[in-house]
Amino acid sequence: MTESVFTYAAPGLKFGRGASNEIGWDVRQLVATAGGAARRVLLVTDPGVAATGHPTRIAAAMGSQGLDVTVFAGARVEPTDASMEEAIAFARDAGPFDAVVAVGGGSAIDTAKAVDLLLTNSGSLMDYVNAPVGGGRPPEHPLLPLVAVPTTTGTGAESTTICVLDVLALKVKTGISHARLRPTLAVVDPDLTMTQPAMVTASCGMDILCHALESWTARWFGDFDAKRPEQRVPYCGANPIADMWSEKAMSLLAGAFRRAVRDGSDGEAREQMALAATFAGLGFGNAGVHVPHACAYPIAGRVRDYRPEGYPADEPIVPHGMAVVMTAPAAFALTFEASPERHLRAAELLGGPSSSVAGPEALPDVLRGLMRDVGLPSGLAEIGYDSSDVDDLVEGALKQQRLLATAPIDVTADDLATVFTRSLEHW
Repeated sequence: MTESVFTYAAPGLKFGRGASNEIGWDVRQLVATAGGAARRVLLVTDPGVAATGHPTRIAAAMGSQGLDVTVFAGARVEPTDASMEEAIAFARDAGPFDAVVAVGGGSAIDTAKAVDLLLTNSGSLMDYVNAPVGGGRPPEHPLLPLVAVPTTTGTGAESTTICVLDVLALKVKTGISHARLRPTLAVVDPDLTMTQPAMVTASCGMDILCHALESWTARWFGDFDAKRPEQRVPYCGANPIADMWSEKAMSLLAGAFRRAVRDGSDGEAREQMALAATFAGLGFGNAGVHVPHACAYPIAGRVRDYRPEGYPADEPIVPHGMAVVMTAPAAFALTFEASPERHLRAAELLGGPSSSVAGPEALPDVLRGLMRDVGLPSGLAEIGYDSSDVDDLVEGALKQQRLLATAPIDVTADDLATVFTRSLEHW
């Protein structure tokens, strides 16, 4: 029997320039709605975002509402199990708290999700990490109200039920996934994104793009086996509501992405990118993502010496959005036959092929052109991988069965090897 039901959920949303000035009032209302009175708030951010002054200003605004704010500014860009455990230990020692506010990109927001989970539930971080890497344990208790305030346009972490981390000992990127991790409120203030460097804008923008494309091309919800209520998961496959958000996100990107990278002071482009990120998050946060994201985890987790401009230079890093899009052209060539009309429609929404290319290569051709235009690496070879790494990367991607299950085709190890090999050089 096939599925006949899809689900949809989203956080509360406050969008617009200056929205971050109202967070103190928002926190008080959220805690009151939960039956308490807000007194103490934990604000989670990272050193780079802290240096912009945004967290200090937001903490002061909350203080003016009578809230006692404790700041943890040690979130790591591309979090690890060690960095999250450090944040959890800090919060447990400094608590109790009535609410959590995350100010930053997906890394700070994901760190805040893990902190909130372990402030309200017993056990260790690895107890809750997705199986087979971790214990896959669901939370027993509700989390504190979490307000997510993104300062980058891309991750969609303010809308989703997942937090992503690198498990250092295993050299694998994985995550925790549960409906209770979804933030209570997303406050999207485009003014906070104006300080993004060009490469950060490019990488995060590719994350938006792949969120939209992967949810748009995901397996249709009705093609899964029927589930009982207790078996339902946040990623339920492509569906009419997620389609609406994903399609609009792609159309916004087509007009704003190159402009935002070229001129970071272009306020209109920044606002459209923020909208696109929000819309894509509302889409993929319910439909799911598939092959490019599954491949991105080992690409980021096995990084050697790559240090992109605009990111902390103290250690190697492949930013998440960059890791995702590296395999996207080959991945969408692979999935084309499952739904040719959707792949061609996506190419059209993104501006059409840069040449007379048609069929399976239409969307990959558009993606390669966009990658070149925003200054991303030319393929996996440029970030330090070669053909001898393919088997290892395939092994890492195969561990992401939660994501691969959402693909519109049954993905084999040979398929993934083809994707990685074709992604070594795009031009």
